[in-house]
Amino acid sequence: MALKQVSSSKCFGGLQKVFEHDSVELKCKMKFAVYLPPKAETGKCPVLYWLSGLTCTEQNFISKSGYHQAASEHGLVVIAPDTSPRGCNIKGEEDSWDFGTGAGFYVDATEDLWKTNYRMYSYVTKELPQLVNDNFPVDPQRMSVFGHSMGGHGALICALKNPGKYKSVSAFAPLCNPVLCRWGKKAFTGYLGTDQSKWEAYDATYLVKSYPGPQLDILIDQGKEDEFLSDGQLLPDNFIAACTEKKIPVVFRLQEGYDHSYYFIATFIADHIRHHAKYLNA
Repeated sequence: MALKQVSSSKCFGGLQKVFEHDSVELKCKMKFAVYLPPKAETGKCPVLYWLSGLTCTEQNFISKSGYHQAASEHGLVVIAPDTSPRGCNIKGEEDSWDFGTGAGFYVDATEDLWKTNYRMYSYVTKELPQLVNDNFPVDPQRMSVFGHSMGGHGALICALKNPGKYKSVSAFAPLCNPVLCRWGKKAFTGYLGTDQSKWEAYDATYLVKSYPGPQLDILIDQGKEDEFLSDGQLLPDNFIAACTEKKIPVVFRLQEGYDHSYYFIATFIADHIRHHAKYLNA
């Protein structure tokens, strides 16, 4: 599948690139960002996928998180896709910030209006990795995933729904139990319909209860001053309780004074890169 390079910038000895392609799953043009560390010039590197939150594009993470230095030091290729299909001319896709454009929620929609294009789960777990494996110097056997907010939800479900596919997973302020929060209820109703049993297939708290292994160490950072935590959108306690019951290790760090922003992410991004490098470079 043809890739069109949109941009390329040198950064910490590596290259931050953005590409565009015609997506088979989403039936539209999609952009994704690729960071190639210096080590990628001489051999295949592990690959780490970042999933962004509501309203984001591929640009937010690469311009605001400051991840490049740590990725360069640990020799990780980092991939950051967009958060939804774009320009599909679906009625209602531009009506709100938390549904439709910029809000794909990393599910495969089943409702008529959305099911043709809104297949972000299959895009980030199948089409995009295949595209990356075919076009960049990565080792497909060494792959991990992390994300923020809606993308933290995405990272957790990708790891839990695909045992063994990802070596590690981490998240910043993830939506841990979307079937019980307003954002999740709105998105899941729109994309998946009113049968709530279908929603559970994309809810980390439900998925972890039936996770069959192998061992998965989960790292979650959460800002204590996060308005969406106090507003009941994120519900990490429900996920931690489910992990504890299932004896799945989860390191949950409640960070004093931090909010939901990229300032929070930038503060702890090096910790997350190290967390993944431990497994990817083992």
